[in-house]
Parts: sequence; structure tokens; C-alpha cells
Amino acid sequence: MKKSRIVAVAIIIGVVAIGMITNIYINKKEQISKSTVKEIPQTDLAFAVLGDVHENIDSFQEAIDDLHTINPGMDALVLNGDAVDQGIEKQYDSVKSTINKNKDLLPEKIIKNIGNHEFFDYNIEVNSPEQVQTFINRYLEFSGEEKVYHDTWVNNYHFISLGSEDGNSKTEDSITAFISEEQQKWLKEKLAENYQKGKPIFVFLHQNINKLTLPGNTSWVGVEQSEQVKEILSQYPEVILFASHSHLDLDESSVMSDEPFTIVNTGAVHYTFVPDENSEEGRKRVPYIKGVYIEVNGNKVVVKGRDIKEKKWIFTKEIKQE
Repeated sequence: MKKSRIVAVAIIIGVVAIGMITNIYINKKEQISKSTVKEIPQTDLAFAVLGDVHENIDSFQEAIDDLHTINPGMDALVLNGDAVDQGIEKQYDSVKSTINKNKDLLPEKIIKNIGNHEFFDYNIEVNSPEQVQTFINRYLEFSGEEKVYHDTWVNNYHFISLGSEDGNSKTEDSITAFISEEQQKWLKEKLAENYQKGKPIFVFLHQNINKLTLPGNTSWVGVEQSEQVKEILSQYPEVILFASHSHLDLDESSVMSDEPFTIVNTGAVHYTFVPDENSEEGRKRVPYIKGVYIEVNGNKVVVKGRDIKEKKWIFTKEIKQE
């Protein structure tokens, strides 16, 4: 009888102890969860733009991790061209694999735009028309799009992606975008679609449409039809155009209002050009990881430049439409 009582008491004590330990564990887990999970910003729209990944998977992973920390509820991510360094299947597979394994950290909507490196295979000096089409087809399979230019709506805001239809060929050089008359007509139609005065329209193009000067005083205009594209965009002051390609560093001048619309330099994930007197070109490549994060409330747009490697903000600029 005594033995039975002793066993019963022991069982009761064990159950109580297990309960106490379980409660401590649950409370501790909740505390850790509350301290590590960042509150999702309350905005009408939040998205990020990354340019020039160049299949640098380590830096791309850092960017994915950092952006998820900033806003785990982000609505969209835009990869604004040169996601790969060469438009070959092996590199596309590498980037796709990284995206797939990070589905829990990435927004459901990922917009993938074409750049100039999507037309590259370093074993090919000049692309034939057939090779140009092969590179385009690989991009289309990667992006899930039907053309190199495409659009979508995110939280009732219009996202319009332009893209070069040629590259590294006899008719187009290796860095300049070719925007056909057909694409220009399409752009006019898309800008007018469900237009609301003052409501931001987000346009994306890998190459720059204005003349840019790099460190070392090298300059270029990245779009063959830049004047025609600028004329079309100038009809809509609501346009905010995101451009990559230049690998220029981010600072407050990265948000430009020189045109009737706004242009934003996105920075680059793979490397950045900085001045260097000791280099032959007057500049060198440094392994910065940079991008832009955007929050939208109504017609107010806030653009933030991000130093992803150092986990700090570079600038914050508000673009307010009337």
C-alpha cells in the first residue's frame, strides 16, 4: 500500500514537473519569437528592386535574408536585369535553385526583367539572329513571361517592365537596349491603362535612358531609342523609372527628378564601381551589395537605398505625387 502511494506521488510530481518545464519552454520560445520576428510595416504596397545579381549567389542570398528581415510581408521583388552573368542554362538553374529554396523568405510575386548579360555566352563573340532568339527564349522560360516586355498589377499599382529585344549581335552592341516601335506603342497603351492622376506608375528597365558618367569619366547612354522612350514617359509625371546596369554606387543623388518623371538608380548586388586613381580606367570594382526598398501609401512613395552587406540605410527620399 505504501509502495502504491509512493508511486502515485512520484507520478504526480513527474507530471507537474513536465508541465512546468513545458510552460517554461513555451514561454521562452514565445519570447524568442517576439524578439526575432520584425513587425510587418503597414503600407499599401512594399517592394524591393535588385539589379545586377550576375549569378553571385552568395550576395543574392545576403540580399534575400536582409530584405526578409526588413519586411517579411513584402509584396514583390523585382530583379531588374542581369540576374545571370551569361544567358546559359547552368546559370539560370543556379539562380532558380536559390529562389526555390528561399520561397519562405521571398514574396510570392517576383518580377524578372531582362538585361544585357542575358544575351551573353563568353564562348560566342557575336550573336547570330538565331542565337539572339535562343537567349530570349531562355530568359522567357526563366521569367515565365511571353515577351521581354511585360506588365502586372500589384496591390492595384501598375508595374511595367521594358526590355531589350536584341543584344551582342551584328545589329546591337553588347550593352545597349533596343526598344522597338512595337514595344514603344505597347508602352503608350500600358501607361494609359486605368490611369489615375497622381497615382504612381512603376516602370523598370535594366539600362539607363540618360547619359551617365562612371568613375574614370567613361559615359554612355544605355538605350538606343532613349529619346523616344523619354518622350513617352514624359507624358506621365507619375512615372518612377528604376534603372540598373551602371553599377553606380547609391547615395541621395540616386533618386533623380531631372525629367518630367522620376528616375531611380537601383545600385547593384554583384559589384559597384568606385573611383580609383591607380586603375587604368580610373575606377575599380568593389564587392558592395546594394539595392532599393520602396514603401507606398496612397500617392506617396518612399524610396530607401540599402547597404545590404552592412545592414544599414544609405538614404531615404520621399516622392509625393499631387
